[in-house]
Amino acid sequence: MDAPEGLLVFAAGIAAGTINTVVGSGTLITFPTLLAVGLPPVTANVTNSMGLFPGSLVGAYGYRAELRGQRRRAQVLGTAAVLGAIVGAILLLSLPAGAFKAIVPVLIVLALLLVILGPWLNRRIAAARDAPRGDGGVALWIVVLLTGVYGGYFGAAQGVLLMGFMGVLLEETLQRQNALKNVLAGLVNLVAAIVFAFTAHIDWAAAGLVAAGSIIGGVLGARVGRRLPPTALRAIIVAVGIAAIVKLLA
Repeated sequence: MDAPEGLLVFAAGIAAGTINTVVGSGTLITFPTLLAVGLPPVTANVTNSMGLFPGSLVGAYGYRAELRGQRRRAQVLGTAAVLGAIVGAILLLSLPAGAFKAIVPVLIVLALLLVILGPWLNRRIAAARDAPRGDGGVALWIVVLLTGVYGGYFGAAQGVLLMGFMGVLLEETLQRQNALKNVLAGLVNLVAAIVFAFTAHIDWAAAGLVAAGSIIGGVLGARVGRRLPPTALRAIIVAVGIAAIVKLLA
């Protein structure tokens, strides 16, 4: 990888770190970039996971104000994210590279519908139960587990999926959901990166460039994302999700 390619990878890391913190789907920027500079698909995938997790954790720290009062929730759902990430990372090393490709656009469409209809569904569910939903119960834990499997395997639009399902199952503001999303996605990327570090070939130079960029992006994303009103944030999630579908189907 020469200097211009290295600069391209670094810039992709900044963009991915920013968009991951605000919405998710940063992988759709870094993964094609790593392929473009010559990395094989599996190597690019595991290198991408290794590079993006620092930005996710920095982004989560940037949302620390919105995380207040969610420690117990993050711990409970974090167990699901960790378990799912381990399974997903193992699947990546054992299944064909395109195994999830057919179902991913369907999942993203479902997530986008949940994001769009979330406020209406929240009101309907609250009226039916006449009580707050708390931590989302077993249903949310299972959803986070399955999303963790997907995130450990590939992870594009993982954040969009999490935001969609949390919007229906979790009674919290959109910004507090986004803060929790950053923690869970960061855990998935971290666990997958640890698994890959011991079991797969990683291009450490590329991973370092993505990591450096994603850290900067995580800081930028937290500053931007926390200032967005719910309607704007919801619109960005939908726009990114549509772009992800187009990219994956291309």
